[in-house]
Amino acid sequence: MLPDLPSLPVHVEPLPYESRLASRPLSQVDLVVIHCTEVPTLAESRTFGEKVLYPDSGTGNSGHYYIDRDGSLHQYVAIDRIAHHTRGYNPRSIGIEIVNSGRYPRWLDADHQAMTEPYTPAQIDTLVALLKRLAADHPTLRFIAGHEDLDTTMVEASDDPTKQVHRKRDPGPLFPWDHVLANVPLQRLNTPAP
Repeated sequence: MLPDLPSLPVHVEPLPYESRLASRPLSQVDLVVIHCTEVPTLAESRTFGEKVLYPDSGTGNSGHYYIDRDGSLHQYVAIDRIAHHTRGYNPRSIGIEIVNSGRYPRWLDADHQAMTEPYTPAQIDTLVALLKRLAADHPTLRFIAGHEDLDTTMVEASDDPTKQVHRKRDPGPLFPWDHVLANVPLQRLNTPAP
């Protein structure tokens, strides 16, 4: 425990398939990807994370850490395992999911793309503390990005096939990037154009 960092309680609750996720050396991890769950509750996020979506490996999609609205921190996947959270970036990254409704339940409807739920102060405090801890414990960790920065895929809108919408928009426009970046020793990997 580093004296300059406060303790950070973590509820370790491994997903049933965690041991089937590929292992990795932590020296290859240099990136944190911030997500929002886009479902209303931590319980729904857990249910989704437990779904086996890849029959060959018996695994599914999840982040490593989840932060609930009250600021409680939950770890579903050990960081020495490759979780499925961001296409093309999983081997090098840690996925952090923040409970937030996002575009729920009409994620890909063209007329439902606004993300209006603010993140709670408790969530952001926990996130900053977690990022500081991870950066202190893992010297190769240098970058941070939003899921929307890395997955810019456009897809057909579910309510109007003539329109395209972003497949991923999280953590979204209400995520306090300026505050987080000012308080953690990480730099943003792909800064979006103004």
